[in-house]
Amino acid sequence: MRRIAWAGAVALLWVGVASGTRPSAAPAYEWVLPAGFPPPDVPADNPMSEAKVTLGRHLFYDTRLSGNGVQSCASCHQQARAFTDGRARAIGSTGEQHLRGSMSLVNVAYARVLTWANPSAARLEDQALVPMFGAHPIELGLDRADGWLRRLREGTRYRALFADAYPRDPEPVTRDNVVRAVATFERAIVSAQSPYDRYHFDRDETAISESAKRGEILFHSRPLSCFTCHGGLHFSGAMGSGPPGMMVQLHNTGLYNLAGRFSYPPNNLGAYEVTRRPEDVGRFKAPTLRNIAVTAPYMHDGSVATLEDVLDHYAAGGRTIEDGPHRGIGRNNPNKADAVRGFTLARAQRDDLIAFLQSLTDDQLLRDPRFADPFQSHHPAPRR
Repeated sequence: MRRIAWAGAVALLWVGVASGTRPSAAPAYEWVLPAGFPPPDVPADNPMSEAKVTLGRHLFYDTRLSGNGVQSCASCHQQARAFTDGRARAIGSTGEQHLRGSMSLVNVAYARVLTWANPSAARLEDQALVPMFGAHPIELGLDRADGWLRRLREGTRYRALFADAYPRDPEPVTRDNVVRAVATFERAIVSAQSPYDRYHFDRDETAISESAKRGEILFHSRPLSCFTCHGGLHFSGAMGSGPPGMMVQLHNTGLYNLAGRFSYPPNNLGAYEVTRRPEDVGRFKAPTLRNIAVTAPYMHDGSVATLEDVLDHYAAGGRTIEDGPHRGIGRNNPNKADAVRGFTLARAQRDDLIAFLQSLTDDQLLRDPRFADPFQSHHPAPRR
């Protein structure tokens, strides 16, 4: 396994112990990644450190970071579900059901677009402010008067955690430092040890089944063209490396085709809500397929229940809804991506493709204690 260590804002890299000499200074933070798996980009103004990851982990699971004192970031991003919540659409601290589902935070450090449909949302430190203080919809519902910060300052545990994470700050318990710590913890959630990774990077031919190997070939075949939107190391065109300012392509997959001015439900129009360009109606981010088997239901609004249903949708070249307010023939949507053109699969081929998708599940990540709730461990850290 390759190790990438951060000391301050400088990355130090070595491959195994036998292939080189470790740096003399102890690294501040270290990813353990397979050879060929690049380290995430980290902003110079928020370098990685173990202390900051530890602080961010506590904040991520702390219900004091919500208006109702009951929810936390982890309420919508649960480790066992690859940091999703199993709901079709998320529910905020006021009980309001959101229009879209909670996206997985796995490998979010590599994401070039952080939300379902805002092509300009690209920095974790900025995006974190939306669930904390956003009102449309209300998510965590924190008050901008910073009463919640006073609650953190009152705890002896947090005074120590913040001091460790920000040793140069005379008053480290600040809103900006909370945001930086949460973003740092989220960057640390890297999935690179699925059976597929062991097969692909470690060359372990036994790591995945023969069925999954056939499924990978189908996934990358031209008739299916799954790789067009879900390509690359992270199985998402919206994740990975790219030149600064590179535009990320969002996609209309023919999920709806309503009659009238808009082809998608008027309260959930995709990138159009940001760009106001008619061609962007129904365009959403292609999320990572890593751990996809544990993140049901699917699509931006959770309207597709199972992986089998997902295959049905794409095999048909778009979803047909026979009746009701959303009735329409999705394959005829005028904005539909060219890659969504339909295909035919035999039963055995469908099984192979699903076996491949299941091989992307990183079971170790789903139970890794480094990302678990520190307040629920066998030796829980006191909240005070």
